[in-house]
Amino acid sequence: MADKPLVGIIMGSKSDMPTMEACTKQLEELGVPYELVIASAHRTPDKVHEWAASAADRGLKVIIAAAGKAAHLGGVVAAYTPLPIVGVPMKTSDLGGMDSLLSMVQMPSGVPVACVAIGGAKNAAIYATQILGATMPEYREKMVEFKRAMAQG
Repeated sequence: MADKPLVGIIMGSKSDMPTMEACTKQLEELGVPYELVIASAHRTPDKVHEWAASAADRGLKVIIAAAGKAAHLGGVVAAYTPLPIVGVPMKTSDLGGMDSLLSMVQMPSGVPVACVAIGGAKNAAIYATQILGATMPEYREKMVEFKRAMAQG
């Protein structure tokens, strides 16, 4: 998107992209500028560290982290930034995504990662927009409109 990104999306693998398209599409529909990066907590930890540690200084306000299997990405990102993290557990062939979900919701005290449903990319975008709306009236109004349209739909 052309505007300065407010939401950062990080995913552990390009194979997560088909699921995360629901997230990017929803952010675009809500008019929320975002940036997207593919970086693995296990395969490219230095890239994750650099991206997460500089996120707030780059103007990001919320981070959405999508990962499967051990799903440590959201927690690793949370360790390097003061920004809120919304985790999206990916469905896996081994355990259907329960492995991803449990890895995200079992974070230690002091390192929170909010978590949506397995494959809940659209809800991650909506939740990130609600977080923005807490301090940015234009996004709060977008959410009011979104909910009004849902109620009428």
